[in-house]
Amino acid sequence: MEGVAVIGAGGHAGVVIDTLLEAGFSVGGVFDDDVSRHGTEVLGYKVLGPPEALRAYGLRKAIVAIGDNHLRYAMVQRFPDLEWQTVIHPDARVHPNARIGVGTIVMVRTIIRPNAVIGAHAIINTAAIVGHECVVEDFVHVAGSTHLGGECHIGTGAFLGLGVVMVPGVHVGVWSVVGAGAAVTGDVPAQVLAVGVPARVKKSLLGDLP
Repeated sequence: MEGVAVIGAGGHAGVVIDTLLEAGFSVGGVFDDDVSRHGTEVLGYKVLGPPEALRAYGLRKAIVAIGDNHLRYAMVQRFPDLEWQTVIHPDARVHPNARIGVGTIVMVRTIIRPNAVIGAHAIINTAAIVGHECVVEDFVHVAGSTHLGGECHIGTGAFLGLGVVMVPGVHVGVWSVVGAGAAVTGDVPAQVLAVGVPARVKKSLLGDLP
């Protein structure tokens, strides 16, 4: 079996590698722009060089193991010709008619309910719940133990922190951040930081687009 190149060697990479292996993939190598990480190991897999080096190892299949949405977006733009892999942990419960985009990773104990749509290069992290008819757009990171009620809509590049709860039908705008433990009871605009119970806009993030 051809191995999957893991792009990124930070802490998130270990979780991605574990999920890849549990899902039956093999790891072809780890790659990172940070020269100080070259030659080190992530879960026993050596960091072989910068991402461009993966071609020298004959690798075409890849996944971006970077938790930061902006950096993950930028990395995908650098390599439009790679075969991005969609990875679903075998202990995740994904309804058969839910749709999962290319390059997305669905972690252990996650639940994705009927008619949910997950975009490309998203992260649905440990024990998150995505309710029925939810739409989670590209490059979103839904952190662990977050619960999206039915028919929620999460815009491109948004980040939902640990343990966020969203009531059914609310929207989070593109590239917004919802802080850990927040309760989202109303729509969150684009490019803002929202925190608290209930979640309130704390500041604008305009200018932070990749």
